Amino acid sequence: MILSILDNDLYKFTMQQAVHTLYPRAEAEYKFFNRGNTRFPPGFARKLRSRVDEMAGLRLSADEKRYLADVCYFLTPVYLDFLESYTYHPGEVSVEQENGRFSLTVKGPWYRTILWEVPLMALISEIYFSMTDAPILPRPKIREINRKKARTLSRNQVRFADFGTRRRYSAANQENMIKDLLDVENNTLIGTSNVHFARKFKITPIGTLAHEWFMFHAVLAGYRRANIIAQDAWVRVFQGDLGIVLADTYTTDVFLSGFDTMHAKLFDGVRQDSGDPVGFLQKILDHYKKLRIDPCAKTIVFSDGLDVDRAVAIHRECKGKIKDAYGIGTNLTNDVGVVPLNMVIKLSKSRPGAEEPWQDTIKLSDDRGKRTGTPEELENCLRVLQMES
Repeated sequence: MILSILDNDLYKFTMQQAVHTLYPRAEAEYKFFNRGNTRFPPGFARKLRSRVDEMAGLRLSADEKRYLADVCYFLTPVYLDFLESYTYHPGEVSVEQENGRFSLTVKGPWYRTILWEVPLMALISEIYFSMTDAPILPRPKIREINRKKARTLSRNQVRFADFGTRRRYSAANQENMIKDLLDVENNTLIGTSNVHFARKFKITPIGTLAHEWFMFHAVLAGYRRANIIAQDAWVRVFQGDLGIVLADTYTTDVFLSGFDTMHAKLFDGVRQDSGDPVGFLQKILDHYKKLRIDPCAKTIVFSDGLDVDRAVAIHRECKGKIKDAYGIGTNLTNDVGVVPLNMVIKLSKSRPGAEEPWQDTIKLSDDRGKRTGTPEELENCLRVLQMES
């Protein structure tokens, strides 16, 4: 089910390097959020526990290390030596089940626990569909669906990447999906977030950073300074590489209020992960123009619950205005005839060091339905940022 230590999204490794470099004493707690209120079958937690325990045996091979050194030029030799010695500690993961209600918590040093999120979600999804045994479409039908998507995206010149590891139907289905896309002549697939499959298919691994990077910096520096401090820390580690910055952790409006000329020129572009994509596009265009920066020199990566038709529609809005790319997730890796799980695992608490108190972390998002965190801390954040509930 988890095929390799590289069967994970690139942004987890890039953030792990940044944490390892800057915050080696930080600690983190992650929680599972069941947005769809899915009822899990009897024995689910026990099955997941067994799979989690097996992950202790994963190791970075010499060939995989050479691959990372050759392709992921932004990963340092010091970090790669660390990753070579890294092993998952299953004791960091707690799973519980009461009837159909399932809960999961990950807790420990941030530089270690940061790798758990994506493979855990992939396991939860694959085990759930294996245990519920929901009927799926025959493989030839799935293949044609995948190829039709690739042809549509190619015909409309939409550059896209596979972002679907977390909610895939299975590892095998993700692998087959990538094969199907690559079989289409003149496809516009630019890569995958999954490092294992990027290596296997010789395509580009894609990713930079996620919400937790900003959430931790809110603990470190407060909500008003979190976006700026997080960007500066990222640049300190990667020196201009990996220049797509996530805008919506505390809403895009708050992000843009601190996205000054220096930061807007330092970063290649922004990623949209919630809210109205066309409204986001206009905000970004207006902001770059206000800073006297040519939007056509910048990029927006759209990654919020996309399917092919939505990506094509957004691309038409972007054409001639700004460079654009699309991270399509669940619609690629779990379009087999079942209803995908609506779930996330998010940073829920953190602290800069073991001697400091734990603090709750929250994400506001541009979509109220994507907010995470305790009601009390959400209200505190809104009050500090002078925003309405």
